[in-house]
Amino acid sequence: MALEKLDTGIRREQIVEAALGLIAAHGVGRISVAALARRVGIVPSALYRHFKNKEEILQAAVQLVRRRVGENLKEVCEATPNALERLDQLLRRVMKMVRELQAMPRIVFSEGMSSGHPERKAQAYAMLKEILGEIENIMRQGQARGEIRSDLDARALAVMFWGMVPAAVILWHMSDGRFDVTRQAERTWELYKEGIRAR
Repeated sequence: MALEKLDTGIRREQIVEAALGLIAAHGVGRISVAALARRVGIVPSALYRHFKNKEEILQAAVQLVRRRVGENLKEVCEATPNALERLDQLLRRVMKMVRELQAMPRIVFSEGMSSGHPERKAQAYAMLKEILGEIENIMRQGQARGEIRSDLDARALAVMFWGMVPAAVILWHMSDGRFDVTRQAERTWELYKEGIRAR
């Protein structure tokens, strides 16, 4: 029984990874069960043993992105107590995720994740809201420790910080990866940091 559950878990992960690969290559709207099954190396009917439908697979893909961002948030908070260092590391890690997990921008910014699919839109919004909440906590902790200016609104700072990500990601995505998101993030971060650092 335990082996069967492990196999199911591994297969589900393979299917979600295949979905992310197809999303990266073709976008959310062009995913099909047949293409997913081919990519994993199973027959389409076998896919339904692990997921009810394509919608459930897309929701699992959003959850995977959410989990990876959450893991990065946890790791940077464990690595250092300094809020500015946490934010710097988080931005670097997110940009690395964008390069490695090329489906991420399509999942987060795709019209196919929201248009005509209220449950997808709600799920993507919940993910972004959760991330912003964690960043806001880092801002508040930094203000309490005297690292970040206390006269600035922590929520607005969190939104501005996260706003650095989509701008760079859109340019990277539209240039087919030629735009250097890492370098751009470093430059933008330095400007942002100087604006929020407590004197």
